Amino acid sequence: MNVTIIDIARLAGVGTSTVSRFLNGGYVSDVAREKIQKAIKETNYKPNNFAQHLKGKRSNLIGIIVPRLDSFAVSKMLNGIDATLKKHDMQMLIHTSQQALDREIESLYSLATQKVAGIVLLATEITEKHLETLHKVQIPCMLIGQQHPDFPYVIQDDYHAAYTMGQHIVAQGHTQIAYFGVSEMDEAVGVQRKKGFMTAMQEHGLNSISFVETGFSIDDAEQKALDFLTNNKHNTPSIIACATDNIALGVMKAAGRLSLSIPKQLSITGFGGYDVSQIVQPHLTTIKFDYEATGIQAATNLVEWIEKRVSTPQTHTMSYELLSAESVDNKNGCAKI
Repeated sequence: MNVTIIDIARLAGVGTSTVSRFLNGGYVSDVAREKIQKAIKETNYKPNNFAQHLKGKRSNLIGIIVPRLDSFAVSKMLNGIDATLKKHDMQMLIHTSQQALDREIESLYSLATQKVAGIVLLATEITEKHLETLHKVQIPCMLIGQQHPDFPYVIQDDYHAAYTMGQHIVAQGHTQIAYFGVSEMDEAVGVQRKKGFMTAMQEHGLNSISFVETGFSIDDAEQKALDFLTNNKHNTPSIIACATDNIALGVMKAAGRLSLSIPKQLSITGFGGYDVSQIVQPHLTTIKFDYEATGIQAATNLVEWIEKRVSTPQTHTMSYELLSAESVDNKNGCAKI
């Protein structure tokens, strides 16, 4: 059986990123170094040829893998990453996956052969194939938006932000509630936001929430909303909470096509704080994330790791802000929170 870096990490009782740093000449503590060396000797582990081939001089390039370019959040993060890398005489090399797993894996190998100094990965999920590839190429990798114990990451506080939105909705007197979310293949948007929202609902005894799964696009959300609202003409919820601002914009379009007044006949909330959410009428109640700051933080953490200014890669959970606006009707007259 072939021994992998994961086996060495498990046997030595350290993280795989620590083993990776050891194999690439990076800093590890004396205790960790001794454990890793012992594990390597016991298993007769040989570093994979692909990784050895890549151990030559690295460039000043940082590979960035994004799901798509037509995204407000992605564009803002790229602005933050680019500004930070320029301060360190580094440049971005951007690959787009179009949310396809095989293209993400292909991009990881492609960036490795170009000897990038590090990788920033915006993935909708972290699969075993991702882990296998990242351990194989042995390049410092910073995750954005998703988290895994083997790699440093910068994430949004999706769970607590969604909990805050749920509490806000209940405080406005809404009890007939629908939630438009995305596939749970996406841990951050599909799972954590839904869990946070539902926790808030359950605390108030609201267990009959209507769920609709949609895609990320405005068009998909609009069609799903048209179908849902048409099929529920006699039992229309007072509010639809949406997992992203784009989904909320799609629901707004559907409400307009059905001549539903926002917020008197239908309240709508979003998630993300896109610029357009404060341009549309009525302004959208949403959770605002600072995506540019997210990019800055991720790039800063990665550069510090690459330049060995830190022995342990940093992880961060970013803050958020509730933007209460006109798209939510106050059903009971209580003050907004």
